[in-house]
Amino acid sequence: MKVVIVGAGSVGSSIARELLAHKHEILLIDLKPEVIGRSGLRGAHWLVGDACELSTLQDAKLEDAEVVVSATGDDKVNLVVSLLAKTEFGVGRTVGRVNNPKNDWMFNDSWGVDVAVNTPQLMTALVEEAVEIGDLVRLLTLQTGVSSLVEFTVPHDSHVIGTTVGDIDWPEDSTLVAILRDQAPITPSRDDVLDGGDELFFVTTIAAEDQLRALLSPEQQDRDTDGAQEDEGHPAAAQPREQQAPEDDGFDG
Repeated sequence: MKVVIVGAGSVGSSIARELLAHKHEILLIDLKPEVIGRSGLRGAHWLVGDACELSTLQDAKLEDAEVVVSATGDDKVNLVVSLLAKTEFGVGRTVGRVNNPKNDWMFNDSWGVDVAVNTPQLMTALVEEAVEIGDLVRLLTLQTGVSSLVEFTVPHDSHVIGTTVGDIDWPEDSTLVAILRDQAPITPSRDDVLDGGDELFFVTTIAAEDQLRALLSPEQQDRDTDGAQEDEGHPAAAQPREQQAPEDDGFDG
C-alpha cells in the first residue's frame, strides 16, 4: 500500500516507521530538507516541498496513493492537504492530525478528512475508559464524524447482568462488536450472558449514543424503577388522564 505522509516531524516520522515495518510504501513530504538526514527512516521516499501547492502533490503522484496522512503541526496545512487529496486527486482515505481541539469540528468530509486524530481527545478517552465504570466512553470518531467507537464497563450492580445479548433491545444504530472479559476478547452472540466487569464495545452513530447511554445507565434504570414504584403506591397516577380532574391553568376563559 502506498501511503503519503505530509509532515516529517516526530508524529509523521513515527507513523512512517510503523508503516515501513509493515512493508508499506512510504513517501514523506516536508518543507525542511534537513529532516531527511536525521530521520533514520530507511526505505522511505522523500519529497521536499510545500504540500499545500498542487505542483508538489503532482510531483508526489498523489493519485497513486491509497492513503494520505496530514501530520503537520499546523491545522490549516492539514486541512488544505486533505481537501486537495480528496478533490483534486481522488485519494480513497485521508487522515488528518488535529493539533488544537478547538479546530476538531472542521476535520470532517467538508474538508476532505475521513479520519480525524485528536490526540488530546484520544488521551482523555483512554483515561476515562480506564477509570469510568457504568458510563459510556467515546474512544474514537469514525466515518467523518458520523459514527463512533464507544466503550461501556458493566458495573457489578448493573441491571443488565444475567441478561443475554439477544434479549436486550439495543438502539437501532448501535452494534455490539466485542466483549472484553478477563482480558480476553469475545465475539458477541445472541446467547452470550452479560456479567459484571465486562467491557462492551459498540460501533454507533453519534446521534444514538444518548439512547445507548440511557439503556445501559444504572441511574436511568433506577429512575424507571422508582417511577414504577411511585405509580403503584398512588392509584390515581395509573388512572387515564381524562378521568382526573383538570387543574386550573390560571387563565380566564
